[in-house]
This record gives sequence, C-alpha cells and structure tokens, in this order.
Amino acid sequence: MTQKSVCVYCGSRNGVNSAYAQAARTFGQHLAKEGWRLVYGAGDVGLMGEVARATQDAGGDTFGVIPVHLLQREVGKTDLTRFVITETMHERKKVMIMNADAVVVLPGGPGSLDELFEALTWRQLGLHDKPILVMNVDGYWDALHDLVQQVIGQGFADASLGDFITWVDGPETAMANLRTLLAASRG
Repeated sequence: MTQKSVCVYCGSRNGVNSAYAQAARTFGQHLAKEGWRLVYGAGDVGLMGEVARATQDAGGDTFGVIPVHLLQREVGKTDLTRFVITETMHERKKVMIMNADAVVVLPGGPGSLDELFEALTWRQLGLHDKPILVMNVDGYWDALHDLVQQVIGQGFADASLGDFITWVDGPETAMANLRTLLAASRG
C-alpha cells in the first residue's frame, strides 16, 4: 500500500484564536502518527508553520511547495522531507493537489479560500475526485458554509456541490473522516 498524502490549506498567520494553532499542531501530529504525508505551502509562518513543525516533530513526512516570490515572505521551510520551489502561485496549487489524496482546509485568509475554491471547482468539473474537508475550528468557517448553501440555493451550483465538502469541527473528526474516505478511494 502506498503512503497517503493530505494537502493542507491554511493561514500564513495564526489568527486571533489560539484554538486555530492548536488544531493545526494536533492535525500535524495525527498525520505523522497515521503515517500520512503532509503536503502544504512550505511556509514556516502562521498555521502553515504550526502544522509542518508538529508533523516533523512527530516523525512525519513533509512535502512543501512554495513559489519563488514567497520564499522570504512566508519564510520557506527548507528542512522539509521534500521542498519544491515553483515559478507561480498557480503552479504551486497544481503541484500541491496533484501530490495529495485529499484536501483539508484549516482556518486561513484569502489564499486559503482561493485554494479551496480552486480545488472545489476542479472537483465540480470532474478534474479530480479527492475528498475535500473543511475544518471548522470554533465556528471559523460557519459563514463559508452558509455561503456555499446560498450559492446552491440561488441556483448557481447543483446540490451536489455541497456533497463535495465534508465539514468537520476539529482534527480528530477530520482524521476519522479521512480514514474512511481514503480507505474507500483507489490506491
């Protein structure tokens, strides 16, 4: 059986609620304990740094992808198992999702939203069939959940769009869902 890889989209900041960083650390620890590889944006700041350091500290495999123009801003974490530098943001996102079996979105800002919606759009278009989980730590993504329902309710997407996102409250629920979803997937 090949190693599973989980792409994590999350903030390059920690946010104001300490529960966000704790969830990132706990999720990184769980990934390592499960023997799954972390695929993420290769930054050493914010929640990105939290999840990566926790994965590494627990002995996990890490795969980071960062565009050249963010090496300084996001403090490229070069001590990862695999560190890839891309030319563009689009190339970064493509490499990340192509090297993952599932996507998990932790709290984050516009970049995390961009990554989520690109993965969701690609899933809607049939370009991949990877599970997408949104970790709604302390209700952070409640408004996003409502927005997705609004998009569906107003006829701008089929109801199936809602089925492409699994909403979870924290790291433990995310891992339980991933175990089930990845066991059911090919490979």
